[in-house]
Amino acid sequence: MWKDFFYFTRSERRVVLLLIVLILMVCVAHWAMPMRDDGLNIDEEHFHEEYMAFVGSLRQVEKEKEIGLTRNERLVKKELKLVEFDPNRADSTTFANVGLPGWMIANIEKYRSKGGRFRKAEDFAKVYGLTDLQYQTLVPYIVIEELPRQGVDTMRLLVQAPIDSFPSIVKYEVGTVIDLNAADTVELKKIPGVGSAIARMIVRYREQLGGYYDVSQLSEIQLRADVLSRWLVVDKDSIRKMPINRMGIEALRKHPYLNFYQAKVVVEHRKKRGRVKSFQELALYEEFTEYDFNRLQHYVWFD
Repeated sequence: MWKDFFYFTRSERRVVLLLIVLILMVCVAHWAMPMRDDGLNIDEEHFHEEYMAFVGSLRQVEKEKEIGLTRNERLVKKELKLVEFDPNRADSTTFANVGLPGWMIANIEKYRSKGGRFRKAEDFAKVYGLTDLQYQTLVPYIVIEELPRQGVDTMRLLVQAPIDSFPSIVKYEVGTVIDLNAADTVELKKIPGVGSAIARMIVRYREQLGGYYDVSQLSEIQLRADVLSRWLVVDKDSIRKMPINRMGIEALRKHPYLNFYQAKVVVEHRKKRGRVKSFQELALYEEFTEYDFNRLQHYVWFD
């Protein structure tokens, strides 16, 4: 009976054969046709623009790194002209010479104009924007003049004081010359144009240096050396020299002509290679220049 079930007439066999052919054609056509992309349609032009913008931003960042330093690095690397200064009296030029930016100088002047005072060197560390590195560099050069004691009416004392208690200072006559390394503040105030404040500045800087080797050094503390030179001579034999091989970093950096990094180089050189015998050994380090040696030769003793 099952043979009757699978029996087809000639016409039926033709139809079945046709159906098989159609099925095969559909399968072949489906395999040959490319698959439709059901993903998101990407705007290639827009994507290219975004990519180029990203690449451009990266190039700009690299360019900025090559062109210059950041603001903090500029402040640290700027060549400083370190001199003693009183933050209560210093002008904008002095502040600029020690490395302070314009906006910080403006803040300090505004603070002083409102009656603000720096009573000790530590107060200067509180200046807005001043980094610890800047403060540590400047603190050896901060000299604050003593302020009048509160509660004392200095004007009344001046009015009521006897005239004899303020003897006038007799100035030197033209042609008088004194030794810059031996004169005290009393002698210096006898020079026309020199008062108590300037006399103290001259003596204080002399102590820091160990003595002057030339009158022109007074320009380093913002004084007119060309004007004062007519009254002054220098005895170089009285200069106090530094035993460079016996001093530590802190002792060396106190000298106006040595900074922290130079002092560190000297100490590290002694540890690795023994005592320093001449400036030629220090010339190997980038921290020192010929200008440094020309000044230091008057103050260094290679013991």
